[in-house]
Amino acid sequence: MRDLGRRTVASSLSALRDASPDTVATSLERLLDFAFGQSHVLLVAEDALERLGYVLFLDRMPDEVSGLAQAFIVYVAVEPHARRRGIGRRLIEAAEAEARRRDLPYASFMVTEENLSARELYAQLGYQTERRQLCKRL
Repeated sequence: MRDLGRRTVASSLSALRDASPDTVATSLERLLDFAFGQSHVLLVAEDALERLGYVLFLDRMPDEVSGLAQAFIVYVAVEPHARRRGIGRRLIEAAEAEARRRDLPYASFMVTEENLSARELYAQLGYQTERRQLCKRL
């Protein structure tokens, strides 16, 4: 799971931020350590030969503005060679089903503006932009 995260983490980096691959990998490790230290759900997609992807969400992290319960999706990863086969869609749908089973009324996550394929998928699944994080290079 961590290896797949390292192979896919570049799509989480905004073009506005200068960061080396090592820095990005270290940030991913910190994020995963944080998530695994909380109550979380890890769902894995696999076929007969290999693991193809995963979704990791926190199930006890309330929204920071409203305090409402949510499934906060920490990370979604799909093997590069397995993309465009519906795996990401099925992972998100499975996460939503598990969140509903846990009576969580919302699912949320962050995605970079440049990750167009992911944003397209999320829009197809009914996700809407709730707020934006703005960044300016100084």
